[in-house]
Amino acid sequence: MAGSDPLPHPGLAIVVMGVSGCGKSTVAAMLAEALGCSFIEADDYHSQANKAKMSEGIPLSDADRAPWLESLQDAIRERLDGGEDVAVSCSALQLRYRDVLRAADRGYSYRPGEYAACRVKFVCLRASAEVIAERMLRRSAEGKHFMPASLLRSQLDLLQVDAAEGVTEFDATTVRPGDIVRDTVALFREDLASTVHA
Repeated sequence: MAGSDPLPHPGLAIVVMGVSGCGKSTVAAMLAEALGCSFIEADDYHSQANKAKMSEGIPLSDADRAPWLESLQDAIRERLDGGEDVAVSCSALQLRYRDVLRAADRGYSYRPGEYAACRVKFVCLRASAEVIAERMLRRSAEGKHFMPASLLRSQLDLLQVDAAEGVTEFDATTVRPGDIVRDTVALFREDLASTVHA
């Protein structure tokens, strides 16, 4: 916030990322509950046009994603500016998408190798294509999500994590959501506004 002193504990945004069906919404919602912070579901920020496109099995273009990512950046920045932690569920499949979300931290100016300074952190959930396809088919049959299983391959092809980013990864097929939440809180405890005095 311009003209004011820096917040003593500005909080973190923890983005739980991965392809559709990996369990990121479940984990991010549980993380928000554990921290007593707000939860942002990225799917809620898609335009109706984007949702319609995905429902028809058509992958989104970067032009489709740009306004979606910018609206998410604004939502994350609002929480960070208020000194709050926030848990976010977002696919964030590519570095350039994650960099848009990192820009929500006003104090962060990207320089190679300095991702650690950013207050937007990423936790990637990995799972086998077979497990995810089964989950997506079940959700689609139950009418619980607009993303069809036919788009899984395009998502897996897009998923790209650079080792230099320091993204924490969990195998979501063998590690239970509660354990992922526990380990994530432990990992970021020193920087989370909600755990500073815990």
